Amino acid sequence: MSRDKRLPVHRQLRSVLRRGHLSVALVAVVLASTSMTLLGTLALKVYADNNVHLLARAINYTVEAAVVFDDKAAASEALALIASTAAVADAQVFKANGQLLAQWQRPENGLLSRAEMWLADHLLNQPVTVPIERQGQQIGEVRIRTHGANLLRFLISGLLGVLLCTALSVWSALHLSRRMHGGITGPLQQLAEVAHAVRIERAFDQRVPAAQIAELNSLGNDFNALLDELESWQSHLQHQNQALVHQANHDSLTELPNRAYFETQLARTLRSLNTTHEKAAVLFLDSDRFKDINDTYGHAAGDVVLITVAARIRALLRENDVVARLGGDEFAILLTPLHKIEDAQRIAEKIIASMREPISLPGQFSVVTSFSIGIAAYPEHGTHPDSLLCAADSAMYHAKRLARGGQHVAKLECSVTPNTSGAVPPCVS
Repeated sequence: MSRDKRLPVHRQLRSVLRRGHLSVALVAVVLASTSMTLLGTLALKVYADNNVHLLARAINYTVEAAVVFDDKAAASEALALIASTAAVADAQVFKANGQLLAQWQRPENGLLSRAEMWLADHLLNQPVTVPIERQGQQIGEVRIRTHGANLLRFLISGLLGVLLCTALSVWSALHLSRRMHGGITGPLQQLAEVAHAVRIERAFDQRVPAAQIAELNSLGNDFNALLDELESWQSHLQHQNQALVHQANHDSLTELPNRAYFETQLARTLRSLNTTHEKAAVLFLDSDRFKDINDTYGHAAGDVVLITVAARIRALLRENDVVARLGGDEFAILLTPLHKIEDAQRIAEKIIASMREPISLPGQFSVVTSFSIGIAAYPEHGTHPDSLLCAADSAMYHAKRLARGGQHVAKLECSVTPNTSGAVPPCVS
């Protein structure tokens, strides 16, 4: 009778020991999986936050001109152009007085969309607000919120990986409990080192080496798979960010840099020339017949003309020279370095001559266009980007008054005084 009472006690102890070993395995695997998932989520959050700020800055640069001119239609169009192709839930553009200028919102797609938004709102730092500044003064702000589709997929895959590892550990811990204590330390240490490198150094190229214990090897493989996804996602973000930066700084029709990019390059170049005491020149080009071509042959023909003249101008310049489409049929060229003003005049003459060649239009038509060109040199005609561009603009209007399709060199430095809002007014010829 006494023997029968001791047997259950012995079996119960074995069960406790087995449960203890199983508990140790489960705790180790769950803690490691959870920490890796949290670290992966943290890394993803950092990159997602950076991407949101970069996206906000791209929208900032795109809508800056529309905010300056209080153009609601242009602001809405520019906002929709970027927001509709990115992971944006809603975006708003406000003027300096807090008045809403433009808004874009992604349409709701049901419960999944709401779940993605809830996840993004609780995991990311949003909404993100970026001020729109011009010449050191805030003229408005951009506010965006993103949706969490990618975050949701990542969390679901991470949860499935944790569940799979936990299930495998339950099955294998009963058979490997004696070897687990010695074999678990090394693999976990390697996994922790990789996780630390990923979290601290963003070293997404590191991988967890294979382990002898099946569960830990499976965990390492799952973690490596997550790192593969993060590395791929990071590469995708970089390409996407590069595309956004290109869209923000280039004209979509001619693929030339836009006004914002040109003004930035001009300011940077003048700062450099201020220390080296070298020269530069700005050419302001305005088409003489573009409106007639648009009115006669249509806007599609006008687009062909703009694309063609942009290619001709670019082909006549040096590699370091910058040509940009400022808007409509206006172009600007930055020539640097420049030895003498006659070099800029020769380039202007080449551009004028290149426009005498007919441009083929759809429908077997052809047209000939021309440009009036104003030339301003640094530092003779201006030492500030705005004054230099203004001097070239005024010289262009002078050339247009003398004879369309000609060139003119600025005579005096153009005086540009910012208005009360801090914006520089256009030059008056």
